[in-house]
Amino acid sequence: MFKQSSKRPRTLNDLTVLSALDDDPEILRAEMSCGHAVTPQSLTAWCRSLLDQGQYKFMCPALKDGTTQKCNAEWQYVEVRRLAVLTQEEQRHFEEAMAVLAAAVYCEHKTCPGCQTFVERAELTNLCVMCTICTAEKGKTFHFCWQCRREWKGPGPRSDRCDNIGCINTDVDKLSKCCDITLPAVNNLSCPSMRACPTCGNLVEHDTTGCKNIICNRCNVEFCFVCLKITKVCLQTSSHFIPCSGGLAPRQTSIPSWNRR
Repeated sequence: MFKQSSKRPRTLNDLTVLSALDDDPEILRAEMSCGHAVTPQSLTAWCRSLLDQGQYKFMCPALKDGTTQKCNAEWQYVEVRRLAVLTQEEQRHFEEAMAVLAAAVYCEHKTCPGCQTFVERAELTNLCVMCTICTAEKGKTFHFCWQCRREWKGPGPRSDRCDNIGCINTDVDKLSKCCDITLPAVNNLSCPSMRACPTCGNLVEHDTTGCKNIICNRCNVEFCFVCLKITKVCLQTSSHFIPCSGGLAPRQTSIPSWNRR
């Protein structure tokens, strides 16, 4: 519901997208379910920025009254769609982006090279995957390689590669070839510029600013970019701005499997 009041409502205050539009008391604002108010334009911009960061849940960034703590109440999409007054194009973009991001969180899927339908892998350590649709259509069992996405060659199951030429794990290849970076705030410590999240295997990079810890944009788990331990474990014997007691973790040679079940 949109309203205009002489009493300034509690507006959202994330300065990156929600500043100028919410400063004018004459502009109509939508009151969200959490009690904070925002203009439709700012609401659209904030939610779009979350999608661009890989977040499919819309959380209120406003500060709780009299505190420095964020509200973080979740806004349901139906509420955002109604109060942000999305155009058909914006609505389609939001829903497609949300579907892709949510699918990446809740299941691991790839397209079958035979029929192009999405297939979910049941065994996370087995690269040899059967497509039920191709098997039914061809009248014989059809397996493809989860890694190179070609029809499977060689014995299986296997967790490293199939016998197709050039079957490599591109993520592991990126980890082995990435350059080193220096973390100025952590005693100029040098480490690889790219890491695989120890929880879900998502590849992330450090922008070299701030402390050594980073939050994965897929599983939202915070971990140490230096020792690759979950932050709360690392901080038991270290701090945000000093080298880890266990030393620098070497370049990763495998991708952690994310067991979400």
